[in-house]
Amino acid sequence: MRTVLIVIAVLALVGFLVVAYVLPGMSGAEAKEAARALVSGADPAKAQVSAAAEKSGSLAGAGAGVKLAPRNDPKAGELKWLVEPNGAIRGWNEKNAIEIALIPNLQGGKVTWNCRGYPISAMPAACGGKD
Repeated sequence: MRTVLIVIAVLALVGFLVVAYVLPGMSGAEAKEAARALVSGADPAKAQVSAAAEKSGSLAGAGAGVKLAPRNDPKAGELKWLVEPNGAIRGWNEKNAIEIALIPNLQGGKVTWNCRGYPISAMPAACGGKD
């Protein structure tokens, strides 16, 4: 009887370690991959907004008419983006609870981008994470 209880306790400890350490690491890697896909998926819209803003000399209306179709990633699930009239791009992935914001800045006739995302632990370095 005592041996059975020890075996059960060891199995419970192993199960706890798997749940506490292995599974979060797996989901963390999946979230990082999804965040990279979300950020890189916004590149076509960034190029369109940049071109429009640099041509007109203003961000006002640079995002008007720019659209990105949702993309279904086999691992990350559905990736979605919304381009605001001022050129800001918002992206999200519900499966991994990831959100990004790409904010354009026009100086000297050139557009630069500031990226921030949540959760920070999933974001690439270019978007505020530690990668």
